[in-house]
Amino acid sequence: MTEVTGIIPAVPGAVAASAPPLVVEHVAKSYELDSGRAVPVIGDLSLTLREGEIVSIVGPSGCGKTTLLNTLCGLLTPDAGHIRWHGREVAGQPQNVGYMLQKDLLLPWRTALGNTMLGLEIRGVPAAEAENRCRALLDQLGLHGFADHYPSTLSGGMRQRVALARTLVNEPDVLLLDEPFAALDFQSKLLIENDTMGLVREGRRSLLLITHDIEEAVSLADRVIVLSKRPTQIKAVYDIALGSARRDVISVRQTPGFSDYVRSIWADLDVVLQ
Repeated sequence: MTEVTGIIPAVPGAVAASAPPLVVEHVAKSYELDSGRAVPVIGDLSLTLREGEIVSIVGPSGCGKTTLLNTLCGLLTPDAGHIRWHGREVAGQPQNVGYMLQKDLLLPWRTALGNTMLGLEIRGVPAAEAENRCRALLDQLGLHGFADHYPSTLSGGMRQRVALARTLVNEPDVLLLDEPFAALDFQSKLLIENDTMGLVREGRRSLLLITHDIEEAVSLADRVIVLSKRPTQIKAVYDIALGSARRDVISVRQTPGFSDYVRSIWADLDVVLQ
């Protein structure tokens, strides 16, 4: 296995000539407590993710953002609604979807190269081809000369780059990212955000990012979705129109309209948190 500028309410029963990567229709999810009582986490939630879009999701802590990602990628089964990947409802985990968590989860006994190659090995890609692809991607992510280093010798930012390479080398159509940069220092965070955005846009991939960092959400995304408290629903959607500055996250943060988006989204979250 291992992610809306096109986040719009999904139209039930609609069939497009070319189906978008992801369509979510009226999905709901609850957890059952030991007492047997069901606790709603996701309410009636619908959205569409189109090809080549980067979308950030923000919301109050505990509102169900990670539960939503786990449901979209088949780790959890929704109680109601439909999830369609490329026009088809998929039982279990969808193909060509990369899921990256906050923790890098690197195998300590494998080098950076070995960790990056893991998915290709499982898929049976010839060793020489897998190694060449992985070394090239590690170089592209700023890790030239570190392919043969073990995780214990790498900084936090470097470990996250290895984890990103491990996800991207399988060439997923869609990336689901659950706060993967939250633990990094500000400089490392900006650099890896910029690399991620460049690789995603270059490959025409779609990306769905969960984050608590509103500035990160605005600087990376074509759209930002604000979720409500539980049972979570879409409270607001912001089209992020910052023009050519979108070529890198630092330029985006320096545009006059950037702070307006950040203030508006914070205002929505303040209303949610009351």
